[in-house]
Amino acid sequence: MKELRRKTLIYQQILDMSTDGFLVVDTDNRIIEMNKAYCNFLGIKRDDVIGKHVLEVVKNSKLGEIIKSGETEVNVLHKLVEGQAPNREKVVIVTRAPVKDGSQVIAAVGQVKFSKLTMELASKLQAMDSELEYYKKELKRIAGTRYSFENMIGKSPIFLEAKKIAQKAARNDFSVLILGDTGTGKEVFANAIHYASNRKEGPFIRVNCAAIPSELLESELFGYEEGSFTGAKRGGKKGKFELADGGTIFLDEIGDMPINMQAKILRVLQENELERVGGYDPIPINVRVIAATNQDLEKKMNNNTFRSDLYYRLNVIQIKIPPLRERTEDITDFVNYFLEELNEKYGTNISLEPEVLQVLKRYSWPGNIRELRNVIERAYSLVEGNVIRTSLLPVNVFSQSKDMITTKGNLDNIIGEYERETLLRILEKNKYNCKLTAKELGIHRSTLYKKLNKLNIVVERK
Repeated sequence: MKELRRKTLIYQQILDMSTDGFLVVDTDNRIIEMNKAYCNFLGIKRDDVIGKHVLEVVKNSKLGEIIKSGETEVNVLHKLVEGQAPNREKVVIVTRAPVKDGSQVIAAVGQVKFSKLTMELASKLQAMDSELEYYKKELKRIAGTRYSFENMIGKSPIFLEAKKIAQKAARNDFSVLILGDTGTGKEVFANAIHYASNRKEGPFIRVNCAAIPSELLESELFGYEEGSFTGAKRGGKKGKFELADGGTIFLDEIGDMPINMQAKILRVLQENELERVGGYDPIPINVRVIAATNQDLEKKMNNNTFRSDLYYRLNVIQIKIPPLRERTEDITDFVNYFLEELNEKYGTNISLEPEVLQVLKRYSWPGNIRELRNVIERAYSLVEGNVIRTSLLPVNVFSQSKDMITTKGNLDNIIGEYERETLLRILEKNKYNCKLTAKELGIHRSTLYKKLNKLNIVVERK
């Protein structure tokens, strides 16, 4: 007993020499040791707390959880209860560990770092953590607003029908397959579904299946363990499915998924778990899958390039997004939106002459909404003055629109349209250099200028 007391006094002296706080509790969560530094920090006496339940002294102590879990926590932020410390500190850095006799936990010890330098660091870390949480919430709020169904552009019946199905899809967790041509806004629909669902607080992870080399696709999707291949990062790496846990993964261009990977994707969807490359332990995941493609998957199934079982697994809810040529009544809204964005960004007041919208509505838009945005941005960048005229539209847009014009009107109007289209095509070919254009047409430059004025084509004279 004398030897035990002697050792106890030595250990107590060692603890009291430390500027860090130390707290030890038994398996009943009762305090068996608290050093001088910690007592001074809390403004209490050691003899008054020995034997008390730890939560009577440290209101939000986690040592009881350490006893249950047997896990060690190193240098974690610990927020203090209001009024806990007389010096009004708000946060400390704590290391917590179980004390084991063999495999049995017999106590738990907490080390509290509150030296001036450490406390300053902890306060800065706390501020950064709070700021990070704020920006995370703001990003989610902005993304949710930007990709909300309310902000979707379009009033055409065919578009509203697709939107209605998507809104219903947001109410559940079933897999969604979005079909549509390039540039129709498949990713916009996927985002809107995610941010209207009960997973909106979780991540939204996009994967372009066509952009990742086939030999890297498995590790990108499922991650890998350390040392699984040459160049693997130390500690391994999470894949896209793990990163999407609790949220949504968007598999864009799913039609380009290699056939060998399709079987692995199917297994993940069926089992709700995955294995990293080089790993053996299954990792459970909770992910909602939205896939999209511009390809005919049924045709690919018939050609044995897309698995039918994966198709039916993905195709629980199907959404077909109409191409822009089938919703021409929405073109005006898109154009106004794009122009408003550009005017706000660059502080301008650019508008369109009425004829521009007529031409745009007659064009077939193979590149859909993405192509329309590019055309508006191109015309905006070339405009002189405050009005975008038809002369600033690409030749292919004007040319096809011309072909769609009915032959109503007199001969002069029809000839004028063809002459205008020809001039625009040759001007664009010569990068709007009037000297080169006149030379190619075999006319004098002054004659060219007269024709340009007559046909209301505005170009810089050079």
